[in-house]
Formats: sequence, structure tokens, C-alpha cells
Amino acid sequence: MVEKRKPVVATACGATFIETFLDMMSTERGASVNTLTAYRRDLLDFAQSCGRRNRDLKTATGADVRAHLSELSLASLKPSSQARKLSALRGFYAFLYSEGLRKDDPCGAIERPRLNRPLPKILSAAETERLIRAARISPPSGEVRSAKQLRLICIVEMLYASGLRISELVTLPLAAYSKKERFLHVRGKGGRERLAPLGAAARDAMQDYLKVRDELLPQGLSGAAAGYFFPSRSYAGHLTRRRCHQLLKELAVKAGIDPDRLSPHVLRHAFATHLVEGGADLRSVQTMLGHADIATTQIYTHVAQ
Repeated sequence: MVEKRKPVVATACGATFIETFLDMMSTERGASVNTLTAYRRDLLDFAQSCGRRNRDLKTATGADVRAHLSELSLASLKPSSQARKLSALRGFYAFLYSEGLRKDDPCGAIERPRLNRPLPKILSAAETERLIRAARISPPSGEVRSAKQLRLICIVEMLYASGLRISELVTLPLAAYSKKERFLHVRGKGGRERLAPLGAAARDAMQDYLKVRDELLPQGLSGAAAGYFFPSRSYAGHLTRRRCHQLLKELAVKAGIDPDRLSPHVLRHAFATHLVEGGADLRSVQTMLGHADIATTQIYTHVAQ
């Protein structure tokens, strides 16, 4: 049984290096808050590992990196998580080397953990239709759809029609939508901008939602929420990712789909896979998804097969 590790703080020198590296990642590469948080955690974990061998981040060697990866493996950490942690170390030490803070890169000869990448979960075209029908179910006679129901219809249609990441959807500014255009201006990972497609059903759902959007604007709060397409009473002023997950799982139950199979990212996978099944070329799908590397997009050919 692996002993549970206690959290530690890196040495003053190591902590300074970490914060300088993260500042570079934020300002020059546009890394998201979630990425910066994960990198900080991974680097502090490695600092703790080095400390047990009386070393620190600046003096760590390739042997220290290998020992750390062995510890992670013994702790039954998934190869994908090990690879992510190694990626953080690679970026960190490449930065120190480029800045002249180290004369070598201890990660240079370290091989990436082998990954048996699972195929992404998707819904079939028929299941997706069931999900949309469940969202669009007509209210009782004499009643009209509520603002929240129109918002849910809009969320489902947009996720499936545009292949948006959930973070892109919930932070979408109101100004990104134009009634005249058949696409959205989206700012994705690393601050990269792209055009995401909008089908007729999604555009109609957005227009119906915008007619009642003001009903969902929080009262008595700061004006930040007014700038988001999906405003909310949350601290950030927009609908949260957690709430979107909850709404989709509730909808899955109504559609007769196992809620464990559904998430916003599953709809993004379905969007890409159904495009490939329909004959779309990978470069076009890559552009629509905002993937930096087409190798990431190629996984959908295996799903389609």
C-alpha cells in the first residue's frame, strides 16, 4: 500500500521558478486557469518527490524524473495522468533551459508513458435525436415553454451543432452571436479563435432563447452577467459547467438514455463523429473543433469505423 503523501511547499527558489514559468504560460501562450492550476499542482508534486531525495527543482536530474514517474506508477496513477504530469515537467524545464537558468534539460531523454487511448464516448444519431426531442417536448395545453426550457433547448442544439467545448459555451459573450451569420466567433484553448458552424435548428433555438433571455438575468448583482450569452447568478456571472452537466443528465433520464453516458463533451464527440460518418474531411473537422493537431481529430475515424 502506497503511503499517502503530505502536501509540501517548494523551496523559495523553486517556488519562484514555478510562478515565473506559469506567468509565461499565461501571458505568452494563453493557458487557461485550469491548465495553470494543474501545472502548479504537478510541479509542486515533483518538488515534494525531489525533497525526499534531498534535491530541489533546480538541481533535479533525469534520474529524479524517472523516480517520480515510478512513484506515480506504484500509486496506480493512469498512464494518461502520468503523461500529463511529464508534459508539465517538460514545459517547465524547457523554459528554465531557454532562460539560461539550467544548462541541461533533465526531461530530454525521458520517454512518454505508453497510452492505450480509449475511444471517446458518443451518442448515436438516433439517440441524439431522442435527446433533442426530449428537450423540445411540448408543454401542457395552454402553456408556453419557460425561459429555462428554451435555454436548455438552445444549449443542446448549440453543443451538437457547433461542437463547442463546455467552457466555450458557458463563457460565450452575447456579442459572439449575429442573427445574420451561420457561425459563431469562438475563442478556444490558448486564446485561438475559430468559426463554429450553426445549423438552422441551432439558430432558431438561439433566437427563441434570446427572446426570453432577460428573464434569466440575475437581479441585484453586478453587470458582468449581462455580457454573457447564458447569464447566471454564479460568481462568474455565467452559467457554470457543473450546472450544464446536471441539466444534461436530467435530460438524459427523460430521453431514456443512461445519464452516465451523457456530458457536454459527449455531444462534442457526437458532433465530430457524425460529421466523419457523413463524409466530412478531417481537416474541416479539425478546424471546426479547434484542434491544434490533426492527430487529435483522427481518433474520430476509429469511432466512426
